[in-house]
Amino acid sequence: MAAKALLLLALVSLFLGLAAADWSILNQKYWRNNNNAKAADTLKSYCESWRMNVELHNIREFQVVPQECVDYIKKYMTGSQYTADSERAIEEVKLYLTSCCSLQNDGKDAWIFDVDDTLLSTVPYFKKHGFGGQKLNLTSLEAWMEECKAPALEPTLKLFNELKDKGIKIFLVSSRRETLRSATVDNLISAGYHGWSSLILRGLDDEYLQMQQFKSEARKKLVDQGYRIWGIIGDQWSSLKGPPKPNRAFKLPNSIYYL
Repeated sequence: MAAKALLLLALVSLFLGLAAADWSILNQKYWRNNNNAKAADTLKSYCESWRMNVELHNIREFQVVPQECVDYIKKYMTGSQYTADSERAIEEVKLYLTSCCSLQNDGKDAWIFDVDDTLLSTVPYFKKHGFGGQKLNLTSLEAWMEECKAPALEPTLKLFNELKDKGIKIFLVSSRRETLRSATVDNLISAGYHGWSSLILRGLDDEYLQMQQFKSEARKKLVDQGYRIWGIIGDQWSSLKGPPKPNRAFKLPNSIYYL
C-alpha cells in the first residue's frame, strides 16, 4: 500500500510540474496545438534571443538553426531589420574612419573584407535550401557559387568604394576554396567590386586548418609584409578573432550558418 501511495504521489508531482511549465520551447506539438498570440510572441522572443546570442558569440559551432526558428530567421534575413542592422554596422565603420586612422599614403594602409555575406549575399541560395534548418551541403553551395549569381550587399559595396577612394589597400580573405577563384572574381566584378589588392582563398595546404587559424595566418602574412590593418569586416567570428588583431573589427549579422 505504501509503495502504491508513493507511486501515486510521484505521478501527481510530475503532472503538477508539467502543468506549471505547460509548454517547452522545443515541443513542436505545443506550437501546433496552441496557435495563439501569446504562444507566437513567446516563440518570437525565444528565436530572437537565439539569434542575438549567435551574434554575441555565446552560441557557437551550431550546425543547423533550431527548427522552430527557421521561419523567424527567414523573415529576419529577407526583411527590413536585417538590412537596417547591416546598414547600422556600416555606419559605425564610417564613424570610426572619421578619426581612427593616420593614413600614411605609402601603400601600406590596409582593410580586410570577408566575401560571403559581407560583400556577396548567399541569401538567394538559402531561400531554396532551408534558411539554416538543413545541415550545410558544401557541394551544393559551391555549385551555386560557380553560377556567379550572388548579389552585392549594397551598404558594403559603398563602403568598399569609399575605402578604395581613400587610398586604403583592400584585401579579401575568404573561406572559399582556391578552386572557386575564377567564379569568385567573376561574381565580384559583376556585382560591382573592382580594384581590390588581393583575394586570398583556401588552398590545398589550408584544408586542415580551422577557419580562424587560416584567417589569422592570412593576416599575419600581410602584417609581416608591412601592412597596417586598420579594420576587418565580416559576418563570422572566425573572420575577426585571433592574432594579429586589427585596430577594429566589425561584424555583420548572419544567423543562418556558423564557420
